[in-house]
Amino acid sequence: MTLPVDLQQRLTAQGLDPDGVLRLIRTALAEDLPTGGYDVTTQATIPPGREGKADLVARAPGIICGLDVAEAVFVEVGGRGGSADPVQGAAASTVPADRTYLTGAGLSVTHHCQDGARVTAGQAVMTVQGTLSGILTAERTALNLLCHLSGIATLTAAWVAAVAGTGARIRDTRKTLPGLRSLEKYAVRCGGGVNHRMSLSDAALIKDNHVAAAGSVTAAYQAVRKLAPGLPVEVECDTLGQVADAVAAGADLILLDNFSADEMARAVGLAAGRARLEASGGLRLDQAARVAATGVDFLSVGALTHSAAVLDIGLDLLH
Repeated sequence: MTLPVDLQQRLTAQGLDPDGVLRLIRTALAEDLPTGGYDVTTQATIPPGREGKADLVARAPGIICGLDVAEAVFVEVGGRGGSADPVQGAAASTVPADRTYLTGAGLSVTHHCQDGARVTAGQAVMTVQGTLSGILTAERTALNLLCHLSGIATLTAAWVAAVAGTGARIRDTRKTLPGLRSLEKYAVRCGGGVNHRMSLSDAALIKDNHVAAAGSVTAAYQAVRKLAPGLPVEVECDTLGQVADAVAAGADLILLDNFSADEMARAVGLAAGRARLEASGGLRLDQAARVAATGVDFLSVGALTHSAAVLDIGLDLLH
């Protein structure tokens, strides 16, 4: 089965590929439901066809991200009939009241907030109603994705708050989990951050090893510009001398690798508005305001995706 058209449209509006999201979900579900497998506990304890309702509840305060992705998990499992009960598909439709969505699996999903919303502990963020076996079989996969993405959004929001009023933006990196990049970068956007390049082809980043191979910052920049004349080019610099070379070469963006705050301020002066500057390397949340105050345009924070703690969210059956 495919995802309902309405859900596909919502995912697309978020900058996500519905087919890619569905492939990821199926890969995740295959770990719980390998070929020929089933949810033995649910099948043993839940009578076939029994209906149920459950709330997804935040156990801690934070920023929610991934509601539509979690919904897609319930849709996919429900379309299979949960762990044991095949269900015939039907056309998707939207119920105007309270952002409730009906899926082709006889499942209804109600969103109580939107991605990017700040929630409190104990707040229900989504209600799922339908075949109980499907809800319980989908529970862990849906929560894994929702908790992970919400954790990234929550951490990003903390960094964004730390630099508020400075003009600097919080930026992610390619330090993402394999297969989850588009979702993790979406979570960064939900937290108020901005995305760096999505892949190695949509922008160039000349790092120290490229400079070493090419012989100099200028030579590396010119080589990239010749191959890709219209592509944004960022140059990683380790010294103020390299910053001067990168600015002179025409770099669009300069990454200041492990610069001190004083060195960053001097780099801002050297660039004099001719290139945007990005602080990177060992940045800490408690130092974010000081770094942003130097005048850099971005703070590059790999921890947003590689070290964010999950936001604790649970599923509670309603009796």
